[in-house]
Amino acid sequence: MAQENSKVSILTNGIIKENPVLRLVLGTCSILAVTTAVSNALGMGVAFTFVLVCSNIIISLLRNVIPAKVHLPCYIVVIAGFVTIVQMVMQAYFQSLYTALGVFLPLIVVNCIILGRAEMFACKNSVVDSALDGVGMGIGYTLTATLMATLREVLGSGSWLGFQVLPESLPKVGIMTQAPGAFFCFGLLMAGCVWLEGKLDARVERKIGCQPLKDLQEGEDKE
Repeated sequence: MAQENSKVSILTNGIIKENPVLRLVLGTCSILAVTTAVSNALGMGVAFTFVLVCSNIIISLLRNVIPAKVHLPCYIVVIAGFVTIVQMVMQAYFQSLYTALGVFLPLIVVNCIILGRAEMFACKNSVVDSALDGVGMGIGYTLTATLMATLREVLGSGSWLGFQVLPESLPKVGIMTQAPGAFFCFGLLMAGCVWLEGKLDARVERKIGCQPLKDLQEGEDKE
């Protein structure tokens, strides 16, 4: 039972408690850039999740084979291989989405979230746990991107996934389709995530260097 709870925890951590974008503040560049439309956000989320899960599995399988001195270049090669597969498939079958995502699709290779999970989790855990971690982080990333894109597309264009949801006569907030709108939505969702985290009593233990913050506070109280 404890093992099952551990698996569920690994899978769900990336959604709220350790959401890679809203709580760990990683991979924000692509999130801010591709969330002008929900279709772009979903496409990026699926591509990101595929690369993250597959690279986690391969890196976990090879964790005892890859030399410590060259682990980072090896991780990048593995990730780049899966990104290339995604690019080729998307270019062949989803040309408009491929064009819309532009340079941010190949930049998945150096995305901080994928490299971070490879370094901090996949190289230290089993294949199953690494796959679950990739799925959870991918879901968290995709949900964040979709929520941001929904706010920006509905308020900025009055549509959702290309379907008109607001009356044409209703004024649109044009700035939501621009960079300031992306930062506004990002801050709004981050605040919402902090509030929800507090409600669920799932606060992450913050650290300064290698020492937990609560330990520092206890040390100050004793002094």
